[in-house]
Parts: sequence; structure tokens; C-alpha cells
Amino acid sequence: MPPMPDVREELDRRLADVGDFIRTQRQVARMSVRRLAEVAGVSNPYLSQIERGLRKPSAEILQQIAKALQISAETLYERAGFLGPDASARTVREAIAADPLLDAEQQKALLQVYESFVGHRRL
Repeated sequence: MPPMPDVREELDRRLADVGDFIRTQRQVARMSVRRLAEVAGVSNPYLSQIERGLRKPSAEILQQIAKALQISAETLYERAGFLGPDASARTVREAIAADPLLDAEQQKALLQVYESFVGHRRL
């Protein structure tokens, strides 16, 4: 039996959301798609498809991407729908990422301001 349309729409939205989030985090970290793919141990085309919301990464792939971006895997798991929302984010980056009121551009802008204050150090 095919999934109900609203379930499919939710899956598509989550895929786009996790892809946008990964792209934003990669840009803030000043990494190219090729470099992030290399550090995360995935292929460049596969990472590009994830960022565009065309492929659903496994928990293992999300963990590799999170490690390469130096963010928590839980943040990506939540974005992908593997975990429920966690109201107690552990870092400023995670709090920005977890806020449903911010779109990808707003998150990127806030992350850039934050990075300028902490001198591009990773937490």
C-alpha cells in the first residue's frame, strides 16, 4: 500500500530540511561539497543529492556528515526525523538549527554572526 500523501509530503519536507541544514552548516564551515564528501567518506554526487533533498541518508551517513562538520549527530537525526525534537539543545549552533521559526537563510545569517563572535572556533 503506498504511503498517504501527507506522509509523503512530510518525508519530502524532512529530506529538504536536512539537506538545507547540511548545506548551511557546510557553507558556514567554508567547505566545498567535494571537501565535505571527502572528510565524511561519502561520494560527492551522493552528498549533493542529500543537500538537494533527493536522497534520504541513513543514520550512519548522517553521523559521518555530522562528525565532518563538527556538529552533533543528534541534530541531524532530529532534522531527518529519526529523533523527536530536543528542547535542550547543547550548543548555540544546535539551538539555531533546532528553531522551527528560522528558515535556512536566517539560520545561516545567525550562524555567521555567531562564528564572527567566537572567532570560527568549533565547539
